[in-house]
Amino acid sequence: MTSRSALLMAPALAWLTGLMVVPCALVLALAFFRRGIYGGIEYTFTLENFGMVLNPLYAGIFLNSARIAGTATVIAVIIGYAAAYAIAASPRRLQPVFLFFAVLPFWSNYLIRTYAWIVLLNREGLVTQLLRWLGYEGEPPALLYTEGAVITGLVYNYLPFVVLACYAPLSRLNPELAEASRDLGATALTTFRRIVLPLTLPGIAAGAVFVFVLSIGNFVTPALLGGGRFQMIGNLVYDQFLTANDWPFGAALSMALIAIMLLLLTLQAFAAERASSRVVVREDAT
Repeated sequence: MTSRSALLMAPALAWLTGLMVVPCALVLALAFFRRGIYGGIEYTFTLENFGMVLNPLYAGIFLNSARIAGTATVIAVIIGYAAAYAIAASPRRLQPVFLFFAVLPFWSNYLIRTYAWIVLLNREGLVTQLLRWLGYEGEPPALLYTEGAVITGLVYNYLPFVVLACYAPLSRLNPELAEASRDLGATALTTFRRIVLPLTLPGIAAGAVFVFVLSIGNFVTPALLGGGRFQMIGNLVYDQFLTANDWPFGAALSMALIAIMLLLLTLQAFAAERASSRVVVREDAT
């Protein structure tokens, strides 16, 4: 690396170091101390906080959070990939317009988008009014403060990440590959399964990691749309820092969550590297 390149990278590295690396290091250091009797921090070295993370109670919250985040990820990938495929298949001049509408939710605040779902899903909300307009006269369905509402909010808020991540490889896909597959007698489903899907797997993996990582650590959506009935790991970390005043244990939970995220990002990068290597091999073979 030349001195000029190092100089150009210095502001970004300083920014990341000061606002990400140092705070994470401080949180990690807190995890090795004890909580004081009346709150605060007692600077006595211990590994008890990490042992508490493995307690069945908190491990169950981790697993429940992973299940909810995984469900939201699967739904978001299916919807987002279909939307990205449709955008990539549309006329070139219309694709920027469709992408604009896909990322339009990002133009509003996250809390506003989440509160909008409360307006839609509450017992006198727009969904209930629509059901009554269609002739439903029974008890209004319980849509809000359910696990389904939490998953819906997560999918809605993070769906644009999947659309953008999947659109990139789909838009770069060589149409001659699909044409050659059809000329050789392959059906549309076979062409998609054998050609399109493998070449766009890196985008799918990137979008899935985005949604899962952001969902498993989310605490706003479960608090608002779940009504506090569904404890996720993000809510648990929030409570430890601001309610229980147990910063060391909150720090240990945060580090466990960060470790899961880093593992997923590493696996995604490894999968993307293998996928790109297979593409190069196929191109060389042809």
